[in-house]
Amino acid sequence: MSRIGRKPIVVPNSVKVQIGDGELQVQGPKGRTSCLIPPDITFSLDGNSLVAKPAKDDKSLSPMHGLARSLAANAVNGVVNGYMKNLEIVGVGFKAQKKGRTVVFNLGYSHPIEYPLPEGIDIAIDEKLTKLSVTGVDKQLVGQVAANIRRMRSPDPYKNKGVRFAGEVLKKKAGKTGAK
Repeated sequence: MSRIGRKPIVVPNSVKVQIGDGELQVQGPKGRTSCLIPPDITFSLDGNSLVAKPAKDDKSLSPMHGLARSLAANAVNGVVNGYMKNLEIVGVGFKAQKKGRTVVFNLGYSHPIEYPLPEGIDIAIDEKLTKLSVTGVDKQLVGQVAANIRRMRSPDPYKNKGVRFAGEVLKKKAGKTGAK
């Protein structure tokens, strides 16, 4: 059995969990999400704790046991606390503006880039238009949206201009040495 999979998940009173065929529905104060359950893994709700169990005692199910428990724990944590990724835009004239459910990026290209927000994701932009906060209840979706935004203009290695994660350490390359 997986060491991670054996740990019970504490479910707060404000969270409702429904166990279905191959899917776990979780609803809480921040929203609603669902996660897929790998085959041969079953969940049971015992009072305030959610427990994952493999259907048979097989060593090949150990990784799936831990995965299923982690996915369920992330879903419960997401509907209670939510997830957030912070991004910074660095560069002269680089900025982002929110227009309804679309974010418009000016990243030094000849045209602005419009990025429609997926359902369940919200973006907050500061007053300088250079710091973004991607929030939502689904951990995987929040990370994927943040990665997609970063991919629009990755920091270049010479001037480090572009979109980066907050606190990301970048290694700056030395440019050409000109004739003296």
